[in-house]
Amino acid sequence: MNEMNKDDLLEEARVSVTPVDASEAQALVDGGASILDVREPAEFMMGHLPKAENIPRGVLEFKVGDHPVLADKNATILLYCKNGGRSTLAAHTLKRMGFSNVKMLVGGFDGWSGSIHKIETDPSVYQ
Repeated sequence: MNEMNKDDLLEEARVSVTPVDASEAQALVDGGASILDVREPAEFMMGHLPKAENIPRGVLEFKVGDHPVLADKNATILLYCKNGGRSTLAAHTLKRMGFSNVKMLVGGFDGWSGSIHKIETDPSVYQ
Protein backbone atom coordinates (compact mmCIF):
# COMPACT_ATOMS: atom_id res chain seq x y z
CA MET A 1 0.00 0.00 0.00
CA ASN A 2 1.34 3.41 -0.96
CA GLU A 3 1.56 5.89 1.87
CA MET A 4 -0.29 9.12 1.11
CA ASN A 5 0.33 12.63 2.36
CA LYS A 6 -2.23 15.43 2.74
CA ASP A 7 -1.69 16.63 -0.83
CA ASP A 8 -2.38 13.14 -2.15
CA LEU A 9 -5.56 12.91 -0.09
CA LEU A 10 -6.74 16.32 -1.28
CA GLU A 11 -6.01 15.45 -4.91
CA GLU A 12 -7.95 12.20 -4.57
CA ALA A 13 -10.87 14.08 -2.99
CA ARG A 14 -10.96 16.87 -5.62
CA VAL A 15 -11.90 14.37 -8.32
CA SER A 16 -15.29 13.73 -6.72
CA VAL A 17 -16.00 17.25 -5.45
CA THR A 18 -18.20 19.80 -7.22
CA PRO A 19 -16.56 23.20 -6.69
CA VAL A 20 -18.56 26.45 -6.83
CA ASP A 21 -17.34 30.03 -6.74
CA ALA A 22 -18.74 32.73 -4.46
CA SER A 23 -21.38 33.85 -7.00
CA GLU A 24 -22.64 30.29 -7.46
CA ALA A 25 -22.58 29.83 -3.68
CA GLN A 26 -24.67 33.00 -3.24
CA ALA A 27 -27.26 31.53 -5.62
CA LEU A 28 -27.32 28.34 -3.53
CA VAL A 29 -27.78 30.39 -0.32
CA ASP A 30 -30.58 32.39 -1.97
CA GLY A 31 -32.17 29.17 -3.27
CA GLY A 32 -32.45 27.60 0.17
CA ALA A 33 -29.59 25.08 0.01
CA SER A 34 -28.30 23.76 3.30
CA ILE A 35 -25.09 25.59 4.23
CA LEU A 36 -22.56 23.62 6.25
CA ASP A 37 -19.50 25.19 7.87
CA VAL A 38 -16.96 22.48 8.72
CA ARG A 39 -14.59 24.77 10.66
CA GLU A 40 -14.17 24.65 14.43
CA PRO A 41 -16.81 26.38 16.61
CA ALA A 42 -14.52 29.29 17.52
CA GLU A 43 -13.92 30.00 13.83
CA PHE A 44 -17.66 29.81 13.15
CA MET A 45 -18.45 32.29 15.93
CA MET A 46 -16.08 34.87 14.41
CA GLY A 47 -18.13 34.91 11.21
CA HIS A 48 -19.95 32.55 8.85
CA LEU A 49 -22.12 32.47 5.77
CA PRO A 50 -25.78 33.41 6.29
CA LYS A 51 -27.93 30.52 7.59
CA ALA A 52 -24.89 28.25 7.96
CA GLU A 53 -24.88 25.35 10.39
CA ASN A 54 -21.61 24.40 12.09
CA ILE A 55 -20.52 20.77 12.07
CA PRO A 56 -16.74 20.55 12.53
CA ARG A 57 -14.88 18.32 10.07
CA GLY A 58 -13.69 16.11 12.91
CA VAL A 59 -17.21 14.95 13.81
CA LEU A 60 -18.91 15.10 10.41
CA GLU A 61 -19.25 11.35 9.82
CA PHE A 62 -20.77 10.91 13.28
CA LYS A 63 -23.46 13.55 12.61
CA VAL A 64 -24.83 11.91 9.43
CA GLY A 65 -28.39 10.90 10.24
CA ASP A 66 -28.40 12.81 13.54
CA HIS A 67 -28.25 16.40 12.28
CA PRO A 68 -31.09 17.98 10.25
CA VAL A 69 -28.66 19.28 7.59
CA LEU A 70 -27.48 15.71 7.03
CA ALA A 71 -30.86 13.98 7.12
CA ASP A 72 -31.63 14.05 3.38
CA LYS A 73 -28.93 12.54 1.18
CA ASN A 74 -30.51 14.16 -1.91
CA ALA A 75 -30.62 17.71 -0.52
CA THR A 76 -28.30 20.38 -1.92
CA ILE A 77 -25.54 21.01 0.60
CA LEU A 78 -22.91 23.73 0.30
CA LEU A 79 -19.81 23.05 2.39
CA TYR A 80 -17.04 25.44 3.26
CA CYS A 81 -14.13 25.85 5.66
CA LYS A 82 -11.44 28.53 5.99
CA ASN A 83 -9.83 28.20 2.56
CA GLY A 84 -10.98 24.90 1.01
CA GLY A 85 -8.93 22.01 2.40
CA ARG A 86 -11.25 20.68 5.09
CA SER A 87 -14.35 21.24 2.97
CA THR A 88 -12.80 19.33 0.06
CA LEU A 89 -12.21 16.33 2.33
CA ALA A 90 -15.65 16.74 3.92
CA ALA A 91 -17.41 16.89 0.53
CA HIS A 92 -15.54 13.79 -0.62
CA THR A 93 -16.55 11.97 2.56
CA LEU A 94 -20.23 12.91 2.19
CA LYS A 95 -20.21 11.75 -1.45
CA ARG A 96 -18.74 8.42 -0.33
CA MET A 97 -21.50 8.21 2.29
CA GLY A 98 -24.21 8.55 -0.39
CA PHE A 99 -24.89 12.30 -0.56
CA SER A 100 -25.62 13.15 -4.17
CA ASN A 101 -25.74 16.96 -4.35
CA VAL A 102 -22.75 18.26 -2.40
CA LYS A 103 -21.00 21.47 -3.45
CA MET A 104 -17.80 22.99 -2.08
CA LEU A 105 -17.07 26.73 -1.90
CA VAL A 106 -13.77 27.40 -3.66
CA GLY A 107 -11.56 29.58 -1.47
CA GLY A 108 -13.71 28.87 1.58
CA PHE A 109 -14.75 31.54 4.04
CA ASP A 110 -11.65 33.60 3.25
CA GLY A 111 -12.72 33.87 -0.39
CA TRP A 112 -16.34 34.60 0.54
CA SER A 113 -15.64 37.26 3.17
CA GLY A 114 -13.07 38.96 0.94
CA SER A 115 -15.76 39.64 -1.63
CA ILE A 116 -19.05 41.53 -1.42
CA HIS A 117 -20.96 38.69 0.23
CA LYS A 118 -22.64 39.01 3.61
CA ILE A 119 -21.47 37.23 6.74
CA GLU A 120 -23.09 36.64 10.10
CA THR A 121 -21.35 36.65 13.48
CA ASP A 122 -22.28 35.20 16.82
CA PRO A 123 -23.90 38.00 18.87
CA SER A 124 -21.66 37.15 21.84
CA VAL A 125 -18.51 37.99 19.86
CA TYR A 126 -17.46 41.62 20.11
CA GLN A 127 -16.21 43.12 16.88
